[in-house]
Amino acid sequence: IRCWSNIPFITMPLSRAHGKSFAHRSELKHAKRIVVKLGSAVVTRGDECGLALGRLASIVEQVSMLQNQGREMMIVTSGAVAFGKQRLRHEILLSQSVRQALHSGQSQLKDMAIPVLEARACAAAGQSGLMALYEAMFTQYSICAAQILVTNLDFHDEQKRRNLNGTLHELLRMNIVPIINTNDAVVPPPEPNSDLQGVNVISVKDNDSLAARLAVEMKTDLLIVLSDVEGLFDNPPGSDDAKLIDIFYPGDQQSVTFGTKSRVGMGGMEAKVKAALWALQGGTSVVIANGTHPKISGHVITDIVEGKKVGTFFSEVKPAGPTVEQQAEMARAGGRTLAALQPEQRAEIIYRLADLLTDQREEILLANKKDLEEAENKGRLALPLLKRLSLSTSKLNSLAIGLRQIAASSQDSVGRVIRRTRIAKDLDLEQVTVPIGVLLVIFESRPDCLPQVSALAIASGNGLLLKGGKEAAHSNQILHHLTQEALSIHGVRDAVQLVNTREEVEDLCRLDKLIDLIIPRGSSQLVRNIQKAAKGIPVMGHSEGICHVYVDTDASVEKVTRIIRDSKCEYPAACNALETLLIHRDLLRTPLFDQIIDMLRVEQVKIHAGPKFASYLTFSPSEVKSLRTEYGDLECCIEVVDSVQEAVEHIHKYGSSHTDVIITENEKTAEFFLQHVDSACVFWNASTRFSDGYRFGLGAEVGISTSRIHARGPVGIEGLLTTKWLLRGDNHVVSDFSEHGSMKYLHESLPLPQRNTS
Repeated sequence: IRCWSNIPFITMPLSRAHGKSFAHRSELKHAKRIVVKLGSAVVTRGDECGLALGRLASIVEQVSMLQNQGREMMIVTSGAVAFGKQRLRHEILLSQSVRQALHSGQSQLKDMAIPVLEARACAAAGQSGLMALYEAMFTQYSICAAQILVTNLDFHDEQKRRNLNGTLHELLRMNIVPIINTNDAVVPPPEPNSDLQGVNVISVKDNDSLAARLAVEMKTDLLIVLSDVEGLFDNPPGSDDAKLIDIFYPGDQQSVTFGTKSRVGMGGMEAKVKAALWALQGGTSVVIANGTHPKISGHVITDIVEGKKVGTFFSEVKPAGPTVEQQAEMARAGGRTLAALQPEQRAEIIYRLADLLTDQREEILLANKKDLEEAENKGRLALPLLKRLSLSTSKLNSLAIGLRQIAASSQDSVGRVIRRTRIAKDLDLEQVTVPIGVLLVIFESRPDCLPQVSALAIASGNGLLLKGGKEAAHSNQILHHLTQEALSIHGVRDAVQLVNTREEVEDLCRLDKLIDLIIPRGSSQLVRNIQKAAKGIPVMGHSEGICHVYVDTDASVEKVTRIIRDSKCEYPAACNALETLLIHRDLLRTPLFDQIIDMLRVEQVKIHAGPKFASYLTFSPSEVKSLRTEYGDLECCIEVVDSVQEAVEHIHKYGSSHTDVIITENEKTAEFFLQHVDSACVFWNASTRFSDGYRFGLGAEVGISTSRIHARGPVGIEGLLTTKWLLRGDNHVVSDFSEHGSMKYLHESLPLPQRNTS
């Protein structure tokens, strides 16, 4: 606890030795002392006359939040000239209107011209108002702010430098936010091309260089430079080939083409980069980002400090491998080459991967043992997740069988003609299957998912990005190595990429220009987070697996306990395990009902009573908190319904459209259930656990989808394909088909080519 003015506040345990910048974005959350530089384009309105008050208030809120966390925040701000311009224009207009009203009458007011205002005069008029505005805003968060005006000469005078340093340290010690600006009322015009003067000196000619100089002088951990562009691009923003640079390294200047400077302010992007590199050399990490975008400006500063992928991060440490953006581009190029292979060649790759899973069994199990030992030592994984993490000889054998199944069934998946139409004479149209593009599959605690998904991507000709959980790092590494070894037999090694960088899932979900489909494999929380984070990229999957079994009055005694036991107890952590058991009211207090309860008790299944079931009992089990609960363990809910119609209504109200089952010997009742339950999988007298790609004969699955477009249920090869249209003509033009044209539409259906079913 620290105190100032008798008001205690909590400080975060943030500390590190200064002298070396952070190597990775994920380390920025440890930044203790932070400088935020607000460019003129961020602070001023679009008309350059007056301040963007909403944007400024949002920035103050973020700075205050970080300050109240115990960090030491400093702001280098522009805006005095714009604020002063607004005030002086108002005064001049008022003065002119009074004079002209007295001497010339109202008729000449409309002809008044506002003279060009000198910047230094505007700065002098705007400094006090700008500071008053900052003080008022920071007061809302019980934070005090202090103004410091500097010029370049202040940094050249050793005594003034020491005074400035001492003042800033004292303000930070007292939990005050220093607001620093160049004293534009007296500053001389900047000298051209004099940003850097030697290794140890930077000329303060604008607020970019001031922020860099200040950051190094104060041994700051992080400098955030906010402008009106997303960050640093390899070409001028807006040009066709421009790409945002995620991480910029010293020496990369040669690969960047600088454009013009922003609409207002002294410095352009080139000045920002020079200042950033100078600060980086002095041991301060730097991020250049957009502070004006309405969708991100409200959290841009806090996002940067949290390590999210925002703007351009300057780092001195180059990663050993490619960036995730480069991996996505490699996957797309590799996927296109993969799709161009003959079907037999793609199948050969999958057969080779299946062989490697059994041939390299010992190495795989050794790597998996390391993961299991680390997980158990850390104690972070629950027992169901540990089971998912574990590989065995039988699991690898089953994987190999599934992969061979995929290879055998994939012979005509890509390029298959599904529709042929003769539009007109010599004008034929075909609809053919093609890969979706680049898939991002995010999975946790399931290393067996990697070869399954890889085989499906290879069979469907898709590029693949894999992001596995760190708990399975050793297993994923060797399985990916074997996958690339199999791909190498036809020169498409890059088609499947494993993301090993410190990429956050949320950042991956923003790569909408590089990824075409996201497939999450893991907990319902993981799926929900990805669905929330995905920006412009479709997500295939289900957030919950609330599966029901309805026991009808005509159910077979022999079948009921077998199906319920298998659905709930065979693998309770699976998404296709039973979670709610619906019992017809007439079965209560019957021998069949007693058998169900006895079996669940023997299997140590904890029972929760639904509201209606609880009303029938004198002493009931604990009443369920929610009928929409996915337990993922040896627990389930029992509820009573009056009819098959009520069972269907219950499933629609509380289910997740995953898998639902009816147990009955009445065919009419069963067909009603099958036709009316609107779920991805609906079964009659069969366990919910059959909802699986391997058990469906798909070889494997990338997941189970409860979505209503594209693919639904267990998703195999077919779900990873889309279509394109091929039109073959001979000098055809639309005008020939007009009212007075020479041709007419035929729209004749043509027979499809014979499918390869060998």
